[in-house]
Amino acid sequence: MKQNKSPLSILFLMVVIASVVQAEVNFGDAPAAMNPVAPLPVVRVDGNRFVGGSGETMVFRGLALADPYHLDKSGRWTREYFEAARSWNANIVRIPVHPACWRDWGSEKYIRMIDDAVAWSSDLGMYVIIDWHTIGNPQNGVAHRPSYLTTREETFNFWYLMANRYRNNPTVAFFELFNEPTNRRGMMGTLTWKFHKAYMEELIRMIHAIDPSKIALVAGFDWAYELRNAGADPIEADNVAYVTHPYPQKRPEPWEGHWQEDWGFLAERFPIMATEFGFMSADGPGAHNPVIGDERYGEALIRFFNERGISWTAWVFDPQWSPQLIQDWDYTPTAQGRYFRDAMKRDNP
Repeated sequence: MKQNKSPLSILFLMVVIASVVQAEVNFGDAPAAMNPVAPLPVVRVDGNRFVGGSGETMVFRGLALADPYHLDKSGRWTREYFEAARSWNANIVRIPVHPACWRDWGSEKYIRMIDDAVAWSSDLGMYVIIDWHTIGNPQNGVAHRPSYLTTREETFNFWYLMANRYRNNPTVAFFELFNEPTNRRGMMGTLTWKFHKAYMEELIRMIHAIDPSKIALVAGFDWAYELRNAGADPIEADNVAYVTHPYPQKRPEPWEGHWQEDWGFLAERFPIMATEFGFMSADGPGAHNPVIGDERYGEALIRFFNERGISWTAWVFDPQWSPQLIQDWDYTPTAQGRYFRDAMKRDNP
């Protein structure tokens, strides 16, 4: 639900953001557990594929996690949580970082939480996506909700810290630069691909100056759904892949023709990573547009992914946020949880 803020409260929040991003933080060396004796193979982009050190094609199928801030408050940001993800045969996890949570905790505490996740994931043989989980219009700074509000300065500072912290760490293979860019069809102002492309390219240049091995994940417009702009005018950088969030109600059935036209076509030229998608019944807890659907959608989407070598992380490995993959903290799968768990067990090595 959209929340309204007074001009005074917005001004206060912007002052808080500015004070956070101007702080100089020294976190010291990464923990030894983050530099394992037998690290995962380095992943890189080769044409329209992700490949490993020997040039073998790598397809990722895994889980989008809840924010560490949310999970830690209930004592759930634990190795057990990551072991549960691995027990579903996930080979990758996505860690969302909400800007408001980043500011509330402070960067030092938040990085300790991510350090733990990276160490656990590495031990368990899973790669990591770090996701700057903002939703809004980067061109004018308008956010969908206060929890997603950020600034250009804060965004650059976040990725500067991440790139330095996880430099040369192959477990952290992917940086998802901006979760869902959208202007809500003009209701949040003007958003052009020319602006967004230049913004993403500047971020990528900074990150790759620190660690060229990091794969930058760049989302399309319309809440990270469509990639037509990227197809017409691709990001000019190496080690880049594109993101889509193809929830069931984004387009009517039959879905496949729409998917191909909106984003699937790009898989012929670049790697695609669907970092969010999922379904639930209309009477489920937290049901909302565009996530209402059933197994028919899941079957069509996984088939579409497999035919094109598209990697994915299903949303969301949490019993509260929707659409839920689990019903409870015994990790009992929901309907979509069963379907995507079985897909990982069947299709991942």
